[in-house]
Parts: sequence; structure tokens; C-alpha cells
Amino acid sequence: MSAVTRTPPAIRLRPRSTVAIVIAVVASGMAFCWPLFVDAHSSLATNSSAPLILGLLLPAILAVVLFEISEGGLDPKAVAMLGVLSAVGAALRPLGAGTAGMETVFFLLVLAGRVFGAGFGFVLGATTLFGSALITGGVGPWLPYQMIGAALVGLLAGLLPPMSGRWEILLLAVYGAFAGLLYGVLLNLSFWPYSLGARTELSFVPGAPLAQNVHHFLVFSFSTSLGWDLGRALTNFVLILITGPAILATLRRAARKASFQ
Repeated sequence: MSAVTRTPPAIRLRPRSTVAIVIAVVASGMAFCWPLFVDAHSSLATNSSAPLILGLLLPAILAVVLFEISEGGLDPKAVAMLGVLSAVGAALRPLGAGTAGMETVFFLLVLAGRVFGAGFGFVLGATTLFGSALITGGVGPWLPYQMIGAALVGLLAGLLPPMSGRWEILLLAVYGAFAGLLYGVLLNLSFWPYSLGARTELSFVPGAPLAQNVHHFLVFSFSTSLGWDLGRALTNFVLILITGPAILATLRRAARKASFQ
């Protein structure tokens, strides 16, 4: 196996920005997973406007993270790279979205997060989904959940362990498949409590035991979106296997020439 070469991250995470991202991840996890733990008398369980409230909270969280990252100083070349890749990702997404679960944007998030680092991947995921929504008219209460879900995909890609050669491509392809499934699960959690009403065997039951709600949610996901999620996972896996070596080489060459500060 050849030596592992790591390019400097395009966005250097300082202590405050790292803390901001950690808080954002924890808060986002709560925003997605609250149905599994909420009390029966909670306002979240009884208020139909809860998705909108949480949807407004997530952009605020993203704004705090972006502010903290920018306070540490952003290399203009990193901003330019972020703009280019966000535009490419936003243009790619409509090519596959809506067709048997195919998503043609997440493979680029994974590869870019791998090369340019976790902070860059986090920001790229959010800006790509935002740009895509503007292009396709997909702006709605679901958009903040999509943005934070994609941001987590890019973030985790930047945190994968060092590896090189074929093993690196395989690692990224497997992670891409996992990320496709994870993204689907998170988005399902965001609307499951309000999609079925309260009288079905798959419905969210406020205050029910964790195992019961997990069972309901898993059956709901399997019966409604598993095919789409598997399509996304397979698309990520195949695209990374096919395009990964060339795109990684191109992005790493760009990173070396940019010499991010």
C-alpha cells in the first residue's frame, strides 16, 4: 500500500468553531430523534407546528456554525472552492433526484469532505442542498432538515480514517452507501410523527416505550422509503467506485495548488 498523503484542510477548525459544530451535531440529533424520547404531554408531541419550529431552529444552528468558522478567517481560495463545488453539486442533484431514489450529489460531498476536511464538508453539504433547492423550487419546511442531513454527510466524510489506494476508494464507497441510508433515516424521522395520524400500526405514539416507537418507525421506513434509500445508497457506492480515483486526484491537485492557509 502506498503512503497516505493528507492535504491540509481547506477550513481549519479552531477550538470555538469545533465546539460550535459539536453543539450543532447534538442539537440536530435532538431535532431529528425527539419522537423516540419525547414525553406524551410535551408540546412537540401535541403541536402540529413543531416541524416548522424545529425547521427554523436548524438554520439558526447552521448560521452560528458558519459565523464561528468565518470568525477564524476563511482563505479566499477555500471560499472560491466552496462556491464552485456547491454550484456543481446543486446542478448535479436534479439529474437524479426523484428517480428511483437516485441521488447524484452525495458522492461529491463524500469525496470533497475527504479531501478538504470535516469543516469544509459540513459547510459544503449545507450550501449544496440550499443551492439545489433554489434551482428546483424545493424550498419548504423540509429544506433545513435536508441541509443539516447533507452537512453531517460531508462532516463525517472528513473524519474517516487515513487510507490510500484501492482501500481508500472502497472505504469511501462503503461510507457513501451508509451515508445514503443514514440520510434517508434522518429525513424519515423528521416527518414520520405527522404523516400517518394517530390510529395506524405505524404511527408515532407520544410517550410510548422506546422499543415500540422504534419498531413503528422501522416498519414505516421499510414500507415507505426503503427502496428510495437503497437506491441512494447504491448510487453513492457505484459513483464513488467509478469516479472516485479521478475526482480525488483532481481535488487533491487543486488543494496542493491552492495551498490553503
